[in-house]
Amino acid sequence: MKIIIPMAGMGKRMRPHTLTTPKPLIHLAGKPIVEHLIDEISQSVKEPIDEIAFIIGNFGEKTEQALKDAAAKINAKGSIYHQTEALGTAHAILCAAASLHGPVVVAFADTLFFSQGKLSLDKDSIIWTKKVNDPSAFGVVLADQFNRITGFVEKPKTPVSNQAIIGIYFFKDGENLKNELQFLIDNNIKKGDEYQLTDALQNMMEKGLKFYSEPVDEWLDCGNKEATVSTHTCVLRHIGHYVDPRAIVEDSIIIPPCFIAADTRINQSVVGPFVSIESGSKIEHSVLSESIIQKKSEVENMVLTRSMIGNEAYINTKVTSVNLGDFSRLES
Repeated sequence: MKIIIPMAGMGKRMRPHTLTTPKPLIHLAGKPIVEHLIDEISQSVKEPIDEIAFIIGNFGEKTEQALKDAAAKINAKGSIYHQTEALGTAHAILCAAASLHGPVVVAFADTLFFSQGKLSLDKDSIIWTKKVNDPSAFGVVLADQFNRITGFVEKPKTPVSNQAIIGIYFFKDGENLKNELQFLIDNNIKKGDEYQLTDALQNMMEKGLKFYSEPVDEWLDCGNKEATVSTHTCVLRHIGHYVDPRAIVEDSIIIPPCFIAADTRINQSVVGPFVSIESGSKIEHSVLSESIIQKKSEVENMVLTRSMIGNEAYINTKVTSVNLGDFSRLES
């Protein structure tokens, strides 16, 4: 089993954090977003994962090694492919053509999900879906009573279905997927200026491939700061409370659930609920809730909620919610 993860986008809606860190490598509760995605997929499928192919932009050698290390944590090979032009979802996946054989899961890295069930991978293809209140903002599937998909509709103006495609797909035959993606490229079949995966899916279904919908329990977005803070809250609910024994907590109260990493120092503060503090950070004389503090940052004399603070940042000012990037300083 292989996992194909397109993640070459620039993550503009997550700035300033993505100016220095690719969005899938931003930490939530002790792990990069992409590692949470890998963990949930590996728990949902019955087969071992032998390779994870990452399709990235020009992120540098350090990022490439971090992704290979993430794959190694589940005993999988990490492969790196590059997408140099933003030409759509179909083009992005095809950049990993050499890994598109055998059973594959394609998972776009800007989404997380939680599901209690284990997938049965005896079907031709499975598309993960979630019921949504407003399907007009999503691609949706049409399905029968047995969850067999009968059609795809992109952002329906009328409510034909509320089963949104969350961006995770299983294909029993990766070679078949590769051929359909290549057909789009060879015949210049585009929507706007991009090659779209849904066109390949429609072609495959018309040729007799059977697609099935697999509903998930929760679908979480990391598209912008507000969505990421909300997703972080859900992640902590699922993984639970953790305070590393090497953290130094003095004259302070920690309200679960939180994630407190090693080598952090919390002094005369109230932290929680739903706070992550990564390694090397220091919190003094502050009250924090529903917030994410990355590595080696300092928070002093603050009352903060629903905030994101990047790596090696410093804040000591009069605000109650903030979105502060890496290596930034905000004080008054």
